[in-house]
Amino acid sequence: MDWKGPILDDHFHLNRKGRYLDAANDFIRAGGTDLVLVHCPDFAQPPTTRKGHSDAYADTIEMAEEVRSLGLKVRVILGPHPAAFAHQFESLGDRAEENYWDSIETALEFVHEGKAHGIGEVGRPHWEVSEEIWNRSNSLLLETMSLAAREGIPLQLHVEGESDETYGDLAKMADKAGLAREKLVRHYAPPRVDSSYTHGLTPSVLAGSGSIDELMSTHEASSHGFMLETDYMDDPRRPGAVLGPKTVPKRTRQLLAAGLDEEILYNCHKDLPDRIYGSY
Repeated sequence: MDWKGPILDDHFHLNRKGRYLDAANDFIRAGGTDLVLVHCPDFAQPPTTRKGHSDAYADTIEMAEEVRSLGLKVRVILGPHPAAFAHQFESLGDRAEENYWDSIETALEFVHEGKAHGIGEVGRPHWEVSEEIWNRSNSLLLETMSLAAREGIPLQLHVEGESDETYGDLAKMADKAGLAREKLVRHYAPPRVDSSYTHGLTPSVLAGSGSIDELMSTHEASSHGFMLETDYMDDPRRPGAVLGPKTVPKRTRQLLAAGLDEEILYNCHKDLPDRIYGSY
């Protein structure tokens, strides 16, 4: 039995200097129908001005339009990637926080214009940092959650992946900020999706070949479901990283073959994304 429904990749990057539209076409040919296109900064030289943020985001939005012309439905997520932003504490000092908010507020302008559907990927360092940078990053993340709560928009999170405490910690922050837990989408999430582990956040599961067994064993105890992603980077230096564009369609068919109910898959690819990001 083959899956005839929608197939969404919840975290996908594109690069004009990478495979770009060829990668999107690979996704289509494999059965993909919907992408969440997540802004990817220039890690070597992230913007430090409002205009810099606006120009970079505008290019991502233009890429989304070009991908839509291929026949895909595309949502856009914009924000200051923690791997780019946290290093600016070292180069910009205290002005790094001002630059962070310039980035967030510029992203929010595009959300208000209907050109973007949420803010991300935001979060905190997923590598060893000083206690000061860790605390400042958490403070900014909490304030960003509060803003998302006021605006009624989702956040895609990039956080550390090694600790079983991460979900619980983020859930407490969401509650403190007044943000519905399901509006926090944990990008690059492990395939364990039972609510005792996710604490009601939305897992965007990295759809690696080893994800099937754990998804099958934990999905029935999920609070409201999960989404699938590749975190495709479209980086010419790392072809196919993190996972290739055909992966989510392939994994969807494998989950169906493994016995996952079609209603669960429809929730994964249609109902849950509509609830989190809004319908098209």
